Amino acid sequence: MKYNIKGFIFIWSILISLFPNFIFAQKTFQKPIDFVNPFIGTANHGHVFLGANVPFGGVQLGPVNIDKGWDWCSGYNYASKEILGFTHTHLSGTGIGDWNDILLLPATGKIKVKPSKKDDLSDGYGSSFSHNQEICKPGFYSVFLKDYNVKVDLTTTKRVGMHRYTFVENNNAHIVLDLAFGTGWDSPVETHIEVVNDSIITGYRQSKGWAQNQQVYFAIKLSQSLQSYQLYDDSISIDGSKLTTVRARAIIKFALQKEEVVMVKVGISAVSSDNALLNMKKEIPDWNFDKVKTNASDAWNKELSTVEYDASRDLKTIFYTALYHTYFFPSAYDDVNGQYRGSDQKVYSGEAHPNYTLFSLWDTYRALHPLLTITQPGRIDGLINSMLNIYKQQGKLPVWHLSGNETNTMVGYSAVPVVVDAYMKGHRGFDAKLAYEAVKHSAMQKSDGIQFIQKLAFIPADSVNESVAKALEYAIDDACIALMARSMGKTEDAAYFDKRAKLYKLYFDTNTKFMRGKLANGQFRAPFSPFEAKHRENDYCEGNGWQYTWLVPQDVHGLIKLMGGDKYFTNKLDSLFNASGSMGEEASPDISGLIGQYAQGNEPNHHIPYLYNFAGEQWKTASMTRTLMDSMYTSQPDGLCGNEDAGQMSAWYVMSAMGFYQVHPGNGVYVIGSPRMEDLKLHLPNGKIFEIHVLRKDPKDKYIRGITFNNQPYLKSYITHSDIMKGGKMVIQMHKDPNMEFGKSEENRP
Repeated sequence: MKYNIKGFIFIWSILISLFPNFIFAQKTFQKPIDFVNPFIGTANHGHVFLGANVPFGGVQLGPVNIDKGWDWCSGYNYASKEILGFTHTHLSGTGIGDWNDILLLPATGKIKVKPSKKDDLSDGYGSSFSHNQEICKPGFYSVFLKDYNVKVDLTTTKRVGMHRYTFVENNNAHIVLDLAFGTGWDSPVETHIEVVNDSIITGYRQSKGWAQNQQVYFAIKLSQSLQSYQLYDDSISIDGSKLTTVRARAIIKFALQKEEVVMVKVGISAVSSDNALLNMKKEIPDWNFDKVKTNASDAWNKELSTVEYDASRDLKTIFYTALYHTYFFPSAYDDVNGQYRGSDQKVYSGEAHPNYTLFSLWDTYRALHPLLTITQPGRIDGLINSMLNIYKQQGKLPVWHLSGNETNTMVGYSAVPVVVDAYMKGHRGFDAKLAYEAVKHSAMQKSDGIQFIQKLAFIPADSVNESVAKALEYAIDDACIALMARSMGKTEDAAYFDKRAKLYKLYFDTNTKFMRGKLANGQFRAPFSPFEAKHRENDYCEGNGWQYTWLVPQDVHGLIKLMGGDKYFTNKLDSLFNASGSMGEEASPDISGLIGQYAQGNEPNHHIPYLYNFAGEQWKTASMTRTLMDSMYTSQPDGLCGNEDAGQMSAWYVMSAMGFYQVHPGNGVYVIGSPRMEDLKLHLPNGKIFEIHVLRKDPKDKYIRGITFNNQPYLKSYITHSDIMKGGKMVIQMHKDPNMEFGKSEENRP
């Protein structure tokens, strides 16, 4: 058979001209980044960062609005109609405002040195904008500033932000540089600006906030020579090319034609301006904005492509956006020459591994870090080594670490499960002896209630605030230490920490069937209401008795026994999702996403839907996890029901949508729920693939009828980390009706 090549080419060209979107649809939509919607979680209580970054990058470059309260703690909220400028560091979903360092704003017209505090922007700099003229994709952000007629494009590398400003009109074109600007708790202590020449500006910003001593050095390079500049001490103009003060600002002016472009590169460092300049020279040596943008996009696509997830477009959008959110933090905290600022404020160099900051461990030990052992195994050793460096520098493992500072936020010594989980899953790119020393040291401190556990075996509620929350978290951590000790042949330590891990039983009231605060005299605190929640001011931490009674992921079977057996346990669990009562006016705003008294919006609850498996009622886990995925996660800006919490809220969804969740944070056992896709492929190290194929007649089918794994019947309602990492194929048959026998027998339970 002969083919008419010319005719074929002619027909193909006609098809392309008539149906371009159709012809290239498959190619376009196969990239995971095409399904990411960075606006998800930017409204309501999500507090998600919006802007340009790269996976685990040290620069988060994006817009900031006028601060209107808690829902603006990331710097941006979708409800805002104004942009004050663009900062190079952003938190994401932490619930506390900080960072937003080194603000730049391209502007025209009248010079305004200080940011506006009014929505009408009459008292300072800032511009209105429309979401219709705002674009955000992984590694890229763009917006049109209406009041200034300036189009802003942003992209980044790991340590450098790149700006492209298109000035539509030349009306006194200038850039505002504001080192005084901060968000939430942040306030400047000392700032410095130096105009080195007509294209380079350097300086630093030292501030006090959530992190007590933050140091951000910067180097700015302009694509066009500045025409003139003016430095300001707050709002008072200062002569000269250098200024050191508390609140340094600058106006940089240009002589431009209409539609002229100014590009700006901003390198940052925690060590020095020289390092910031070095970062810039190494990562962005030229002015090719589109190349940097493409590289950022490619970096995101590479990391997201480790997971192939096939579902409806809306579900893929929710999934890949959630996965995208899990790759923000921990973030790079070192320079291209290997230098970084340690927790003791000394500069270190010569490290063979990357250094990270922002460890939101009370949140992220539950799902984010277990997820990273599957999707980012190559980063685990670097994360653990960073934590061990922190241990050596500050004398303890990180609690909630930010910019080389220990904030000591939240309860528990929650670095322990992360370190132990890595060790138990076979990671050995760190000093295991030092790691064990560090986790044991965490448990043997003489503060924050730990001293009472060592002396009395429990924490008296009349001596320590949040006593129940602390004790339950400590018990989880101690159970993890016991696992590591036993694995390393430390039998005496293992026995000791096993005993401590079971001390949760002392807080369980057999009469009310709730975990309660216990006074020094051995009596439970009274009066008691399982509904009452006082933000950080009672026996619980951002929760109540209903929620904290289930915080025993390390010994679920022990909790079942305490409650009287399987039926009593599942009945009580059913009651949690149906309980109705007031938590009181002092309840934490973090307690959100409520179904009964279950709170999907707050981390201590995240394992609870999976507890049914331990009592032989896997079908109830399937039903509840599906309900939570469908009702608490959407593809809209308000698509998160609570704080993103540095990736934990999204990590819960990613793992649950894949169909499994690690309840015990250190044992590598994943409890099976209800997969939300049709097909899943996890691309593992050494070229191995773990895949799940879901068979269902209707997308609403949520119950597991049966499972095969590598063509063999699989009866367990859990799967181990080692089984996943070996690769293989799991086929799950779903049905609209529950199979109450699946996972029912004790030998098939987790």
